[in-house]
Amino acid sequence: MKDYIIINEFDNVAVVLRPFKKGEVIEGVTLLEDIPQAHKVALKEIKCGEDVIKYGNPIGHATKDIHIGEHVHTQNVETNLDSVISYEYKPNYPEVLGYVSDRTVDVYERSTGEYGIRNELWIVQTVGCVSGMANKIIENFKAKYNPEGIDGVYTFQHPFGCSQMGGDLELTRTLLQDMVKHPNAGGVLVLGLGCEENLVGKFKDTLGKYDEARTRFLVSQEVEDEVEVGTELLKELYDQMKNDKRVTKPLSVLRIGLKCGGSDGMSGITANPLLGRFSDFLSINGATTVLGEVPEMFGAEKLLMARAKDEETFDKIVKLINDFKVYFENHHQVIYDNPSPGNKAGGITTLEDKSLGCTQKGGASKVNGVMAMGERINEHGLNLLCTPGNDLCAVTTLACSGCQMVLFTTGRGTPFGGFVPTVKVATNTLMATKKANWIDFNAGDLVDKMDMNELLEKFIDYICDVASGKKQTKNEQNNFREISIFKDGVVL
Repeated sequence: MKDYIIINEFDNVAVVLRPFKKGEVIEGVTLLEDIPQAHKVALKEIKCGEDVIKYGNPIGHATKDIHIGEHVHTQNVETNLDSVISYEYKPNYPEVLGYVSDRTVDVYERSTGEYGIRNELWIVQTVGCVSGMANKIIENFKAKYNPEGIDGVYTFQHPFGCSQMGGDLELTRTLLQDMVKHPNAGGVLVLGLGCEENLVGKFKDTLGKYDEARTRFLVSQEVEDEVEVGTELLKELYDQMKNDKRVTKPLSVLRIGLKCGGSDGMSGITANPLLGRFSDFLSINGATTVLGEVPEMFGAEKLLMARAKDEETFDKIVKLINDFKVYFENHHQVIYDNPSPGNKAGGITTLEDKSLGCTQKGGASKVNGVMAMGERINEHGLNLLCTPGNDLCAVTTLACSGCQMVLFTTGRGTPFGGFVPTVKVATNTLMATKKANWIDFNAGDLVDKMDMNELLEKFIDYICDVASGKKQTKNEQNNFREISIFKDGVVL
């Protein structure tokens, strides 16, 4: 096992891979103080005002003189970042590692031309008022018909759909409509109350193309017994989907979301680079990956802009970045008030530090598409999607774009899952072992016992098994399925 790593030859800090004590030696440098695991130590004298370099890029500047062997963190480093800025189109396409594979996945082919990795029966609620009733309908349906041969019956509670207005209401409706059309659902009951802003009638009229044979609508106030009516509508859907069979398809049918949360100093060394290599592998094989978390691109956005497939895509990335900065400013918030307390405890010092690690999930491939919140995937390869960094909100938005599963790297651990399978990839072995009931895959093996190519092959096999229904993720096993809808408006 490695004890420390210097990520780039130009770095003036090293990252320790285990706790180090004062007096121990790294690269001929005697440590002047204890250094926690995944934190940074100065390898050179860094004068006040000089840049701290990690990943070969500045992650901030020293706020005081930092001596060789000192702990480099929030007590002596601050961000270099500023508000909305201008960017110049300077294409730079790095080498993309990967190969064409003959691997396949077994998926459900939908009438819309999309492919699902699960065959689930869903109730999608237009408004929060009917959450309890949705649960009652599912409970009654299961008791009466004992459904078998499908991957489950679920509803996803949220508090919205009423007392909203304008763009805020429109986004709520759009994201819920995206869920109705998601290929992991073999049948969907849209359940409303009848007096909400997000009326079922308007919802249906603006839904666009959907599988009418696999979708039903119910307004609770229009029937005498919504539980009984809802139960029979679920039965109609179940009778159509219970005989659905998986078909073998190439990897190109996969659409995978990329997310990180509860990051630590190992995130940019193990789990995120693993996802980056996996993303490149999928791109080479005609599949699709989607990278969200716009605020966690700040400080690394130029690297993504340089990989835009053309100038039009570059302009979309610029708008994606600057619009989110304006969102912060409109709410009188500091744009760079990040990372979180947990991130800092894990060794991440500034937003640049977090972003340079975070964006590694996107690998080295060209950026082929940029999507606004609520838009659905229409480009293969790597896409960028407008989402916040918030875990539940970002995973919900990624899934709504059409991702069949989301890969979620974490150094601190989290139990939650979205409405699609949510694969937790640990950055370190200690946490993966401690929280085995949360974690699906351990990228800590990169510093313990495997090289990248070996671990990547193991990861590809695991994801293919999840996609083909041979394995369940921990969030599926625990029945943790949450959604959170982005909100940017008033409550009436």
